[in-house]
Amino acid sequence: MVCSKCSFKDKNEKIFFERSLCNFCSLFVPDDEILFMEYLNEKVDWRNLETFRKNLDKKGKRYKDGMFKRAKKGIHVTRPPLGYSSQGNDLVLNENASKVHSLFRTFLNKKYSLNFLAKDFGVSTNGLKKILTNRTYLGEVKFDGRIFKANHKPLISPEIFYAVQRKLKEEYLKPKKFN
Repeated sequence: MVCSKCSFKDKNEKIFFERSLCNFCSLFVPDDEILFMEYLNEKVDWRNLETFRKNLDKKGKRYKDGMFKRAKKGIHVTRPPLGYSSQGNDLVLNENASKVHSLFRTFLNKKYSLNFLAKDFGVSTNGLKKILTNRTYLGEVKFDGRIFKANHKPLISPEIFYAVQRKLKEEYLKPKKFN
């Protein structure tokens, strides 16, 4: 399709108010239809936007590259998980560390449903699953599908972590069979 603003031919056009726009022009679309029509009337030649279009993806790539470098150095790149706090580039154990350790132990040693355990520990069921599978507790950083040795202190031993993973897989995360 051809962009209604700059006439650039883009395979990945987006539709706004029944008009197609290229990926670049769609970044600046007003929410109001009257303002949108004014926006469209300010025609631009797509060749004038080519420099910006070429560099559109580079900003995100720079952020991702920076995050990858930090992860490779063992620095955690996302929000600290339950049981840790952030101090500069380091993760340090906080007052919730014992809660996380207790959660892993309770899950491993008792036969509770995930819903019951989540309510008992004050987290959502999906939050519980994220906690129980989070490799940060092993002293690792996972980023972009790769795992790196982290600089922070592990909260859970590998024996407990992998026992929890086996129990999750065998008892809780089995695919359901429909007959």
